[in-house]
Amino acid sequence: MGRGALACDKKRAVEEGRTLLFVDESGFYLLPAVVRTYAPVGETPLLRSKLSHDHLSVIGGVSLKGKLYFQVHEQAISSVEVRAFLEHLLRHIPGKLLIIWDGATIHRSKLIKQFLSEGAAARIHLERFPGYAPELDPEEGIWCHIKRVEMRNLCCRDLDELHHEFRAACQRLRQKPHVIEGCFQHSGLV
Repeated sequence: MGRGALACDKKRAVEEGRTLLFVDESGFYLLPAVVRTYAPVGETPLLRSKLSHDHLSVIGGVSLKGKLYFQVHEQAISSVEVRAFLEHLLRHIPGKLLIIWDGATIHRSKLIKQFLSEGAAARIHLERFPGYAPELDPEEGIWCHIKRVEMRNLCCRDLDELHHEFRAACQRLRQKPHVIEGCFQHSGLV
């Protein structure tokens, strides 16, 4: 599935009255995403952070209308959390959904297949991105913006503070529809 096939899916979603969503997962670590600053010459800023592999796992979706949906977990995302996110989307978005996501094994699990066979398939249709084509996924741009712009150089003491900062970053991003639109334009889907 390339850009042409995604364009067909977009057209089909419109014809069927479906809401098109791009869904993906990402991790946010206590270690800061270090980016260049405009510090005065000779005054290199120092980021002090404890070395830790603690992180938040986030599953998120973005619609063509620029709406953002997220769920945050302190453990790695499994098919259980994916199903919970799909149920969350069904509760918050009326009508039928077309969800496009990558081919991760948690997306193809028995639990997800069972969820669809239990009736969710009446409202949800799932499609996969082609393998090794993250540039087609606008959600990748969303993750990049949150990490490299909204949360750049941020040192958090613990997961609670990181969770709070992530939510604040998402709220700031929701106020910037031009950034979300830019993620779609970069992917070539608009």
